[in-house]
Amino acid sequence: MTSRISMRDVARRAGVSQKTVSRVVNDEPHVSPELRSRVRREIELLGYRPNTFARALVTRRSRRIGLISTGSGYFGPASLLSGLQRAAHAEGYDVSVIHADEHDPEEAGRAVWQLVGHGIDGIALCGPIGSADIARHIPREIPVLRVDLPEDPAGPAETDGHRVLWVGNDDITAATEATAHLLRLGHRTVHHLAGPPRWAVTGYRQRGWRTALELAGAPRPEARHGDWSPASGYRATRELLQDGGVTALFAANDQMAIGAVHAIERSGRRVPEDVSVIGFDDIPEAGYLSVPLTTVRQDFARIAREGMHRLVAAIGHTTGPGTDAAPAGLAIPAELVHRASTAPPPAPATA
Repeated sequence: MTSRISMRDVARRAGVSQKTVSRVVNDEPHVSPELRSRVRREIELLGYRPNTFARALVTRRSRRIGLISTGSGYFGPASLLSGLQRAAHAEGYDVSVIHADEHDPEEAGRAVWQLVGHGIDGIALCGPIGSADIARHIPREIPVLRVDLPEDPAGPAETDGHRVLWVGNDDITAATEATAHLLRLGHRTVHHLAGPPRWAVTGYRQRGWRTALELAGAPRPEARHGDWSPASGYRATRELLQDGGVTALFAANDQMAIGAVHAIERSGRRVPEDVSVIGFDDIPEAGYLSVPLTTVRQDFARIAREGMHRLVAAIGHTTGPGTDAAPAGLAIPAELVHRASTAPPPAPATA
């Protein structure tokens, strides 16, 4: 057995001071790129591992970020959670993940206290957790990232005295474009399968859908709510199809869109000849269905990367309540992916 490699060993091999090694390990400034590269090379060759407990005592930083996730069984939240973990590791942080029950607002508070007990430096929220649900539980010196749009993107970035950073998909613009695409194809109006009311993205996608209809002067039918599952999309679409005038449908996620396509085909209608369908998320299967699905593609990797970068910047600049951090928010553009599930409406029947 060899003795534990120390910072002194790294410094001696790299030909630098222990202070320089410490600056590199803690990712501090005032180290030239050449020296930083040399020290990191020796750290890898020697297999040096910093004493994180000792470092935390000195820096008052654990280099650990807490992730609170709800709804992680769904494609979108699961993709964001995975992206946040990769982004944190790329920034030199470990993560502690807690999965909270989306139906129990108080569980978010319990998750916060559990993470605070682990000495985390920052918290990221992923899923239908409103800032107000958790703000009262978080010490004000801990920065918070919401991986979503805020309730009011143009409003203040503080909640109950906390500076809440946010980075999310531009759901409103994406839903507006998806709906407008169907209207440009010639459909008189577009029906909407919305997600669960508690989810913030449900409201944003509904808002975009309504905006497109209003701008076009198109009739605005009542939205039907599902629970993100194919089964809920199937049930809601079967009810909608009782109205023979349905020719276009925008679903708030791909799973509900898949259920909608199944209901349309079971009714004897065809996609897209009789009813056009657009989904949201661009799940891996979307392009390989019997009718490849037109959908909205979110850049989950960029959302996670930009969000984590802002959270880490806030951690680095936070010395107490009210301290300025990174720019509060960023809405990431999405892309409408055109496939075979959308087409002009069927021609009116002739006598």
